[in-house]
Amino acid sequence: MFGAKRWFKGVLAVMALSTLVLTGCGGGAKNGEGESKPAAGDGKAITIRLAHPMAPGNNVTLGYEKFKELVEQKSNGKVKIQLYGNTVLGSDRVTMEAVQKGTLEMASSSSPNMASFSPKWMVFDLPYIISPDKQQKLYKALDEGELGQYFIKDSEAIGLKPIMFSEYGYRNFVSTKKEIKNAADLKGLKVRTTNSPVEVAVAKALGMNPAPIAWGETYTALQQGTVDAEGNTFGLLYDAKHHEVLKYAMTSAHNYSMHILMINKQYFDNLPKDVQDILLEAGKEALQYERQISFDLEQKAKQKFIDAGIKVHDMTSAELEEMKKLTKPVWDEFNDKIGQDLIDLVVKAQE
Repeated sequence: MFGAKRWFKGVLAVMALSTLVLTGCGGGAKNGEGESKPAAGDGKAITIRLAHPMAPGNNVTLGYEKFKELVEQKSNGKVKIQLYGNTVLGSDRVTMEAVQKGTLEMASSSSPNMASFSPKWMVFDLPYIISPDKQQKLYKALDEGELGQYFIKDSEAIGLKPIMFSEYGYRNFVSTKKEIKNAADLKGLKVRTTNSPVEVAVAKALGMNPAPIAWGETYTALQQGTVDAEGNTFGLLYDAKHHEVLKYAMTSAHNYSMHILMINKQYFDNLPKDVQDILLEAGKEALQYERQISFDLEQKAKQKFIDAGIKVHDMTSAELEEMKKLTKPVWDEFNDKIGQDLIDLVVKAQE
């Protein structure tokens, strides 16, 4: 049954992606120079497709549902947002590539997977560079400060424009077969990672065997034993039903991630000014809503893990310090690719 569902979902994805290629950006035609024209520049309703990989009920999903609601409300129905969640149009990388090419208007990618588009995003993958107790300072730096402007400029240089720095959360290590309580317990585990080189390096620093696997294929990989561990938020893991195949977890909070909602920059620039303003304003309001609900949803998901019989170990300060010590060399390993200036900017933003 599960295999049949995955096959059917795969067929839908292929059909949907074929439609993206045929229809082009916003359902409108491109001119001879490849310039994307809004589908409704003549005053008719504008339809914007937004693809993301998150499961129903996830904090990121709820944030984009709020974004859709706000855009349609503020535009009095002039602008419609069509949501395609749960990897129905493909993985982060596939849909973000479509946005970059102009065959899809908007997509959301985790910050680790954004490393495929710009190495600067790897700064957020550095282990323990973000601290939960300084979260509000990070938000302010992204929303109002130099850090956010840095990534807006970096994204626009590759044809993308950030609309929301959506809260994703802190990844925790989980396992299908071995109890994990500290760094030593992670050695030898085959761990699913994203394509982020930093995430792969962190796994190696902890003695794990990394295997980059697309998110939509991870459940099956765990089920079949291709991998026996992964790192992710309790919220996403539970929403995607990974708790069905997991047995152990530990609160490592080793990596902070965001989900970046991007729009094709050329498409955005060609939209009427009032529509641009609506998208940006709705993005800010939806982001505040999404961040507010994220903490409670994560705590509830953790409890659901426990209720499902998964043994969750709350790591001690000493155990976390050992994790930080073992993974800190990764910072130096990627200094040249990320840039010390950006690393310093992230650290300073939390002071």
